[in-house]
Amino acid sequence: MPRRKNIILISNGSAARMAADVAKELDIPVTEMITRTFADGEIFHAFPRDIAGNDLVIIANTPDDTAHQELIDLIAGARYWNALSVNVVIPYLGYSTMERAKPDSGEIPKGITRTRQVFRARPDYVAFLDLHSESVMHAHSGEVRTRHLWTERVAAEKIRQMQLDNIVLVSPDYGFSKRVARLAGLLDCPHTAANKDRYDVDQTIVGQLSGAVRGRTAIICDDMIRTGGSMLQTVDRCYQAGAVGVMVMATHLVLAGKARERFVEKGIGCIIGADTYPGRESDDLLQIYSVAPVIADELKGYFRLH
Repeated sequence: MPRRKNIILISNGSAARMAADVAKELDIPVTEMITRTFADGEIFHAFPRDIAGNDLVIIANTPDDTAHQELIDLIAGARYWNALSVNVVIPYLGYSTMERAKPDSGEIPKGITRTRQVFRARPDYVAFLDLHSESVMHAHSGEVRTRHLWTERVAAEKIRQMQLDNIVLVSPDYGFSKRVARLAGLLDCPHTAANKDRYDVDQTIVGQLSGAVRGRTAIICDDMIRTGGSMLQTVDRCYQAGAVGVMVMATHLVLAGKARERFVEKGIGCIIGADTYPGRESDDLLQIYSVAPVIADELKGYFRLH
């Protein structure tokens, strides 16, 4: 199939850096939206070029309400100005852990309801990275093509670059253990899982960890670090089980509140993670890897850009 040349790549403000990295991988430019804020706080958006008849790609994180609404506006605007197709990649999906409501609780499962808002804006395609739960992908009536992109390949590459010896991967709970097993397979290292029972919004109890960590450096892996409660308890269990060192790893490094300080106080000297959450860069604690190659490879296949 001939190379498609009518692709326009844009982003919401929260994913501007990610869009630039993806654009480099694809060797196409980023088209920057025209934006300004009025005195009353209303936000103006305009496409700087004619998008009619073009395939529009929107890279968008939704870590807060403003970013979520901006994505909705971009999709709706693309439809208004007759884009040939509207294709969305969401590296970090806000509210993704709220994918279900307890019976008779009255709570709103915003992971579902927010994602449904995105689908109802009528994109043709939406891709997500390392979702907490795939249930949010199905909050539509079959009219949207969805994809769940996994980032184990670039995560494994980052760990190899760090040249760590005698490692074991640890999942904080059995629910995440399959994904940890896939990563362990790429690294050819052992893996194990702790048990976790959630008893409050951000508090968990971590059960006894297997002795598989004895004499090894444990890397505790999860999809997201928000406050760090689960991982911090798993750190203790790893040392109790005989680990000689402990590191932590997650795709989405939210690190809310004093999470970073809590890890440092626990003696954790390295947190490995992706650049999906806005503003995360490598420093004396964080070791960040890029997911732009994963997104670019998906778009190359989708648009037949090989």
